[in-house]
Amino acid sequence: MPTTLHAPNLERVATPDGVSVSVGEWGNSAGPEILFIHGAAQSMLSFERQYDSELARDFRLVAYDLRGHGFSDKPLDPRHYREGRRWADEAQAVIDAKRLKRPVMVGWSLGGRVLREYLMAYGDRGLSGINILAARPFEVDAVVGPASKAMMTNASRDLAGRIAAAIAFLRACFDKQPDPQDFITAVAYNFMIPFEVRDAIAGWKTDPADVRAAFAAVTVPTLITHGRRDSLILPLAAEMCAEAIKGARISWYDDCGHSPFYEDASRYNRELAAFVAQAWRSRRG
Repeated sequence: MPTTLHAPNLERVATPDGVSVSVGEWGNSAGPEILFIHGAAQSMLSFERQYDSELARDFRLVAYDLRGHGFSDKPLDPRHYREGRRWADEAQAVIDAKRLKRPVMVGWSLGGRVLREYLMAYGDRGLSGINILAARPFEVDAVVGPASKAMMTNASRDLAGRIAAAIAFLRACFDKQPDPQDFITAVAYNFMIPFEVRDAIAGWKTDPADVRAAFAAVTVPTLITHGRRDSLILPLAAEMCAEAIKGARISWYDDCGHSPFYEDASRYNRELAAFVAQAWRSRRG
């Protein structure tokens, strides 16, 4: 396993609605900034292959455990997860606490929906660029993959059934399956999210018309990263985002599933580094 499993700089950040989230930092404190936002039932540790790479030489890397996840607070009231403004304010609280200067925001899966809420609430004036990573900001049935549909129809409520469904979901996050030790670590942080929080997030939706309006206002460089073998979120989701955001570019990973940043980390890290450098130059220009 990478030696950076524990962030060298962990801190707690309070959000406007009183939820405390755990924030980590890696890399070059003087470099251009990247803010990573993970997916449902995951953790800031999902991006280990970014922290333990050459990205850390040139960039300041910040990530946090979303509310309900990892070491962050886990309130059980569904309102904490079904009101989009709370997710947006949480991201802004992290940006403010870490004094980030127009970072590039990376949103993987659920993190892409958080990124969407951020744009709806704050616009892109505080960002240098965005990377929509295997996400479905438009919550329409047409982008739901077969693995997601199978889990939606799973009515198991007993403990054994819930455990089996959670492990099946984690397996579906990868077309190229993780190293065994990496998978064990991922199982551990997947089970730090209470089942009540999983259910609350599953009931969260945002009007696609509102998303389209927010995306139409985006002016910063936009990279959309998606695996063509994604069985959770279909490639159509990436195409819908590219159509809605002027100038957005899609990077397709033909042999990857839902986690191209893990499944082909070397390529993803190179592309992200080039994108952030270009976005940073555009901001300074």
